[in-house]
Amino acid sequence: MTTESIRLTQYSHGAGCGCKIAPDVLSRILGADSETAATAFFPDLLVGHQSRDDAAAVRLNDDHVILSTTDFFMPIVDDPYDFGRIAATNAISDIYAMGGTPVMAVAILGWPVSKLPAEIANRVVQGGRDVCATLGFPLAGGHSIDAPEPIFGLTVTGTANPAHLKRNDAAQDGDGLILTKPLGIGILTTAEKQNKLEAAHVGLAAEVMCQPNDVGGALATMEDVHALTDVTGFGLAGHLLEMCEGAGLSATLNLSHLPQLPGLSDYIEAGCVPGGSHRNFDAYGQHLPAMSDATRALLCDPQTSGGLLIAAAPPAIPAVQSILQDRGLPHQVIGALQASPHSGPVIHFESA
Repeated sequence: MTTESIRLTQYSHGAGCGCKIAPDVLSRILGADSETAATAFFPDLLVGHQSRDDAAAVRLNDDHVILSTTDFFMPIVDDPYDFGRIAATNAISDIYAMGGTPVMAVAILGWPVSKLPAEIANRVVQGGRDVCATLGFPLAGGHSIDAPEPIFGLTVTGTANPAHLKRNDAAQDGDGLILTKPLGIGILTTAEKQNKLEAAHVGLAAEVMCQPNDVGGALATMEDVHALTDVTGFGLAGHLLEMCEGAGLSATLNLSHLPQLPGLSDYIEAGCVPGGSHRNFDAYGQHLPAMSDATRALLCDPQTSGGLLIAAAPPAIPAVQSILQDRGLPHQVIGALQASPHSGPVIHFESA
């Protein structure tokens, strides 16, 4: 067996953020402890796990907040260097989604040493190291174990100005919604794993996954950008519902405005829907309206290193769109938030 012939995705039972534990199961794992109780013990803990936000935030002093996050998963692509790049970009995104600046990372590596050469793991780590260096901070160390499947990710430390800290639960009634990357990453990577990916689409998903969400830093300085979160393993619907639940709101989506990777309808029809999509729908489908199988596959598709979901007041939308457009990112308004007459968050659809 040569290193060139190895397909990393064949050594894992899942792929990327599709490996995440379903949101309903995660809720049972984390329990129902009170955030009020947690902050009573730790008054400088500004953001814990209760809101399911992207990173934890601790106030260091009046001018600085320390951010901390960790994210890791099994291979979503076969190329080891790209796997490392994608896993690193995905983990770092949590800091950008909080309006912060990453300052240091350490690696998490699990490797089946009896099945895969150490040289391949070296390429994975190098991919992660190069992403950190490109974004201006070091991959300073890490921890590794002998594991049955390849696993890689980062723990990232960042800083933020307290006035610019963006939470996922601070959206307001009337906010417009924008998503900064196209949906369909899980569908295209599943098509590739099933050897159904068209030649024209090879590398598209990896290109999107390797695109950093550093635009979060520019958005953080805008007061009328009320909330940010990155869309990953729970899909657009799951992360939007978290945003709504935290703010006591519901959402309306315009399906025709959702940014999408090409070829999705054909791949969905061919059965290229990851298992994580079904787990996601089972967890939160009761909050969604009736829809076609194709729409469900799109909204529940686990995104690995997906885009930022932005909630901004209508007067700020043109400025947000200008920033995104200058960076070549999707910038169309995909929906809006409104007060919820229900006991919990609900997502509605509007026509084009």
